[in-house]
Amino acid sequence: MAEDHRIRTSVKIYGYTYKLVGTETSAHMQLVASMVDEKMREIHAMNPSLDSSKLAVLTAVNMVHDNLKLKEHVEQLENELRKLKG
Repeated sequence: MAEDHRIRTSVKIYGYTYKLVGTETSAHMQLVASMVDEKMREIHAMNPSLDSSKLAVLTAVNMVHDNLKLKEHVEQLENELRKLKG
């Protein structure tokens, strides 16, 4: 049987404890959780009437948006680098 390389860690997000399982380090999972927590608190501060379900969805939408913008920026920089090398 293959060795189990999954790492289990408990994290706190927006006052709730979650058990995460993954192949990244515990420190990485803690960082991800803290970033999600921070974004949820930021969005809640701007929209205090949101229930936690809507807050979670808006947090996911915002974080995916940020991720896509970063990917577009990396792609743009890679294209500029190829032109400079070309």
